[in-house]
Amino acid sequence: MKYRRFYRNGGTYFFTVVTNKRQKILTDDAVRLALRQAVMAVRERYPFEILAWVLMPDHLHTIWRLPDNDSAYSERWRQIKRHSQYLIGGNLSKRRSDTCIRQNL
Repeated sequence: MKYRRFYRNGGTYFFTVVTNKRQKILTDDAVRLALRQAVMAVRERYPFEILAWVLMPDHLHTIWRLPDNDSAYSERWRQIKRHSQYLIGGNLSKRRSDTCIRQNL
């Protein structure tokens, strides 16, 4: 069965992002700062609300809520990865898992 992403305008999404080769780089202050700066820069251009954010040494979990007229979370991740890779001079992540959280709980 082919994996397909679910996009919903104004959706709330849970993500897990794993570092490249599971390197424990998220304990490094410079990497965390670069990631923070990348997220802030992307949020200026592509707004979204961060409901939760957990950094582990080799992965992170986060929950985002997108604006009502927007479902482009993939573009946000692409930009965050691009900005952070530029700032740290290397690959931040190798894969991402995403799940849309039901709105009517």
